[in-house]
Amino acid sequence: MGLLALGTPLPWDEAKRYADHVRTHGITQFLHIWDRLKDRCGDELMWGDEIEYMVIKFDNDDRNAKLSLRQTEILEKLKTITNDIASDRGETDSVPTFHPEYGRFMLESTPGSPYTGALADLLSVEPDMRYRRNLARKYLKANEIPFTLTSFPRLGVPGEFMEPFCDPADAVSSHSLFLPEQITNPHARFPTLTANIRRRRGSKVAINLPLFIDENTPRPFIDPTIPWERNLYAEDHEAKDGAALPDHIYMDAMGFGMGCCCLQITFQACNVTEARRLYDALVPVAPLMLALTAASPLWRGYVADVDCRWDVVSASVDDRTEEERGLKPLQENRFQIPKSRYASVSLYLSEHWFNRPEYNDVYAPHDEAIFERLREHGIDKLLSKHISHLFIRDPLVVFSETIDQDDANSNDHFENIQSTNWQTLRFKPPPVNSPIGWRVEFRSMEVQITDFENAAFAVFVVLLSRAILNFNLNLYIPISKVDENMARAQRRDALHTQKFYFRKDVFPPGSTSATPTPSATSSGYSSPIDGTNGVPRKEKKLRNCYPEAPAPENGFRRTPVEQEYEEMTLAEIMNGKGNAFPGLLSLVVAYLDTLDFDETARQKIDAYLDLIRRRTSGSLKTAATWMREFVRSHPGYKFDSVVSQEINYDLVVALDEIERGTRKAEDFLPADYRPKA
Repeated sequence: MGLLALGTPLPWDEAKRYADHVRTHGITQFLHIWDRLKDRCGDELMWGDEIEYMVIKFDNDDRNAKLSLRQTEILEKLKTITNDIASDRGETDSVPTFHPEYGRFMLESTPGSPYTGALADLLSVEPDMRYRRNLARKYLKANEIPFTLTSFPRLGVPGEFMEPFCDPADAVSSHSLFLPEQITNPHARFPTLTANIRRRRGSKVAINLPLFIDENTPRPFIDPTIPWERNLYAEDHEAKDGAALPDHIYMDAMGFGMGCCCLQITFQACNVTEARRLYDALVPVAPLMLALTAASPLWRGYVADVDCRWDVVSASVDDRTEEERGLKPLQENRFQIPKSRYASVSLYLSEHWFNRPEYNDVYAPHDEAIFERLREHGIDKLLSKHISHLFIRDPLVVFSETIDQDDANSNDHFENIQSTNWQTLRFKPPPVNSPIGWRVEFRSMEVQITDFENAAFAVFVVLLSRAILNFNLNLYIPISKVDENMARAQRRDALHTQKFYFRKDVFPPGSTSATPTPSATSSGYSSPIDGTNGVPRKEKKLRNCYPEAPAPENGFRRTPVEQEYEEMTLAEIMNGKGNAFPGLLSLVVAYLDTLDFDETARQKIDAYLDLIRRRTSGSLKTAATWMREFVRSHPGYKFDSVVSQEINYDLVVALDEIERGTRKAEDFLPADYRPKA
């Protein structure tokens, strides 16, 4: 959620006066970073995960599971404990960190220090995740549990879905009909962000998820839990006036989206060129990983006809005015903006010769003055377009104490806008006065129920990123097709009911298979072949600094873009399509074969890949499918699309038992799944 600065946040009417100031100085700050670090090269692979938890409190007597709003108290306790652990060890690198998140029931955790390219670090991911979970669990109350659950099924249900109970009438920042003010982290940034999105938009956010229509669901479905006649705030009439759609689950606050949990991975690249190359390569992968990790079919006490959080979060922070959404002619605003601030990527940004102009085929408005300023500074067109596209947005939270900054030694104004463009990928310049290099953040995945699953997907994305660079894979398809894939990825059981656009030939011209590129050395590049016996050398670590495939000297014939891709099932994309396409898993395996793993380590990595393989083939279910089927097979379910208190309680108990390994779910996890201590 960005830097939690201390200070006095300005309400929207005051903050908007400083929008141009923040944009101007934000670009100045970026240019200072660019001038200092554009030529930085040789950074080792460093990477890390971010996992978010929601703390759920069990009332076993009343058979109820509620969200615990003790974030502040829990984080203070965990900070004391982790400080004590670091003091006892005499080091801080191995001690995980816990951070606040938007919801007062949420915790975020990261490793104490980044993982490196060491092969052993791949095997440390799951134990580190398990350590963090156990640490959090140890210092919660006996009836509280930290869940890696993407969405809480009864968030916003009238009555007691949280502990302590709070009245939505107190929702002064969101004016929500369902979520009280106390659901939000009390740090001034969060309620100000919530209020300023509403004020800038000119109405409350409107989230409508299609309802799963079951045998006894009333048609048309008009939600009886919406307090249609409430009249506390001016916006209370919006639901009745059309914001709440029939046959949909209606939600009206930022907390419904930013109260979701996810799994994110960040990589440090060798240099800015490699960061841009990796960013582009992973853009088409993001929708696929969303579908593979689908884990959120239940919302506000109902069963939805979608499996993922993405559109909920997107709508929950959509601050666009009616003019910007194209509902009225432009008068007071500068742009019609096709997407929310939380959306899929709209532009590729690498200058690699694989990247054709035709791939950037969606309307992505940009600030022309900022674009020209960046170009005049010597920045290429693609990166200038990317930055000036992000900077069409206004800063949503401005602190009065930080309006004037030292632009050479701060990047707060830049990050104010950069970090509130929540896209599937984020291109991240180095922080000011930091040893950290150019990075890429992969943001589409839903958090999984177990540490085994979260580790499997984290490791897979890291290995895929290395395979892409090592084999010089070309994954480009038009952005419009990526957008279509994002829409399809969220549909119910998309893994098996949808096809996705994907590139047919991923290898460079003249190559028909995964062939390792030369290995990086301190003096340049050397052959991967051992000169003494002709046996390919095994790499001792994952690395950065891969050479790019050179463009053919005599050129090559480009086919029309529409002939470069086709619709495939996820099983075909991941596992292969006969001799026509090898599959991403096969490419990762080919890359693994270039690494010097011992047998035990390789078996562990293979177990992660097997989870993904079996999920795509259908022998293992996504969390979304498993949860939907649990609800529909529950003896208390009335086939009316309602997730009752009893069903919710039994569901989270079952998920906790699965995570602990005390309940078998062989249609969800491998039969030999055991949580590691």
